[in-house]
Amino acid sequence: MALIQIAEPGESTTAHQHKLAVGIDLGTTNSLVATVRSGDVKTLPDADGRHLLPSVVHYAENEVHVGVTAQQFSVKDPLNTIISVKRFMGRGIDDIAVEDAHYSYKFTNPASNADSVVPRIKTRAGDLSAVEISAQILKTLKQRAVETLGDDLTGAVITVPAYFDDAQRQATKDAARLADINVLRLLNEPTAAAVAYGLDSGNEGVIAVFDLGGGTFDVSILRLHKGVFEVLATGGDSALGGDDFDYEISRWIIAQAKFRDVDSPEIKRYLMQQARSAKEALAEQDIVDIKIDIEHCQWTGTLNRDTLKLLLTPLVKKTLLSCRRALRDAEVEKKDINEVIMVGGSTRTLLVREMVADFFEREPLTSIDPDKVVATGAALQADVLVGNKPDDEMLLLDVIPLSLGIETMGGLVEKIIHRNTAIPVAKAQDFTTYKDGQTAMAVHVLQGDRELVSDSRSLARFELRGFPPQVAGAARIRVTFQVDADGLLIVSACEENSGVEASIDVKPSYGLSDTEIERMLRESMEHAEDDMHSRSLREQQVEAERVLQALDAAMVVDGDQLLSVVEKAEIMQVRQRLIDIKADSDKEIIKQTIKQLEDTCEDYVARRMNSNIKTAMQGHSIEEYATDKKSAAEES
Repeated sequence: MALIQIAEPGESTTAHQHKLAVGIDLGTTNSLVATVRSGDVKTLPDADGRHLLPSVVHYAENEVHVGVTAQQFSVKDPLNTIISVKRFMGRGIDDIAVEDAHYSYKFTNPASNADSVVPRIKTRAGDLSAVEISAQILKTLKQRAVETLGDDLTGAVITVPAYFDDAQRQATKDAARLADINVLRLLNEPTAAAVAYGLDSGNEGVIAVFDLGGGTFDVSILRLHKGVFEVLATGGDSALGGDDFDYEISRWIIAQAKFRDVDSPEIKRYLMQQARSAKEALAEQDIVDIKIDIEHCQWTGTLNRDTLKLLLTPLVKKTLLSCRRALRDAEVEKKDINEVIMVGGSTRTLLVREMVADFFEREPLTSIDPDKVVATGAALQADVLVGNKPDDEMLLLDVIPLSLGIETMGGLVEKIIHRNTAIPVAKAQDFTTYKDGQTAMAVHVLQGDRELVSDSRSLARFELRGFPPQVAGAARIRVTFQVDADGLLIVSACEENSGVEASIDVKPSYGLSDTEIERMLRESMEHAEDDMHSRSLREQQVEAERVLQALDAAMVVDGDQLLSVVEKAEIMQVRQRLIDIKADSDKEIIKQTIKQLEDTCEDYVARRMNSNIKTAMQGHSIEEYATDKKSAAEES
């Protein structure tokens, strides 16, 4: 009989033609990875069925924990357990200073290290940048995808807040490069949400995406029409989110309890955790009990929704100011908005939903899981970009979040590409010399919407040299800005009369240098074998702990009844040997000792099974079981 290969409509009939691609939501609090399988988008769970990966990294003595395991060290080892690292991506030491009250990390000053321009967090594993820490999260997500899909990935679409500037976007790409992920595209989170929502619902019109996560806030106004997702305007704050809610609640707890000396990292982290738990509980109930019990801080009290409203209203109002500005930039009225989509875990806070509904004068959509919608949209876009859907007509017209320009005389900024311009885009502007005989021109690239250089962010500097000397104003120097689909920038300058030109790929001051990236990649390859050995060793140590716990639990129940003194002594001797070598660095010895203990316990395990069967059959006859089996067969 001939075999016919079939496939879903629009899917490849040849298995090897379907390229594996994923969408990754690299979040402040949680991260996810999703993919398109058999035409459906699914977020991928870990071995325990958990879809959300907490964006937490813990540096132990000889290994790195990521996710749920890392969370366990959050309070007892806060300086080596990094949370909310996304808030530090692409940030300078001056930017980070304001975050100290939230996290208490110890940062190194880049000025003290001639080989680096990146501020780093001091940890047990050394001084690490936000890029390196984020790479650990991305590695874990990639490993989850590879194990689930059974093969390596062609590439990934990684989402970023719409208000991420060039430095923050570059830092994200650097982290992906360290994690050995081929980035197909960086996609703005609100746009990803619109992709998922638009394709699921088939609606058209203007929508607002309100995206409030753990550490960032974005609002985007988009128009959906015939498969085209056009971003009309975007706004937000890359340093505002649920963490700030938790911080305000923790300050209230300190004031209510009249705590003093709460500067230790352990106490700060503990209070933030208790604040978050209270906030989440108030999404389901009107009042919550709070019990603080750590070191010298003990207090019991309650927090209700009215008090929470007083604490959080100023922060939510800041998000609504961004919404108002985005509407103005998009040149639309509130009445023009067809739907409001809520994205991000912090939108579960009832106060946020109520204030957003009042502002837009309509109930926001909350039926889509706010934690998964961004990863879903990214996966759909990744599936298109690798060519799995060649007939797909979906088109994304994203925008740049902040204006780009150059410095002119008097410390002023001349904007060449204005914010909310659709990307990819290329724009040019002509400039001239201001001195007679000038043969060179310095180009200072800036980002921001202020008028003065001092109020803008410096992205890069380069020089155009070697054009002929002319009188002031005679030279024609064309400066061209090109922004790619990821929102990353290339600037070039050309003197039109002579043809002399120069260009630069803008490498933001807070990204990693090529030398640093090369060093980290080289180190990761050099230590790959050691890393695999460490992982295998840890797996055997965990297995040893599991076997010991199971044996000890069994011995408590019936060890004395089922074992002779000699047999018990023999088992305990091998058990002690396993305990002694459990911390050994030889995984094979641990593995052999586990096997020896299992062999020694073989008769004991058999007796336990027989004993359990006898207990279960007490008061019953074999005929009863035979009758029950026959009845069950007849019923089926």
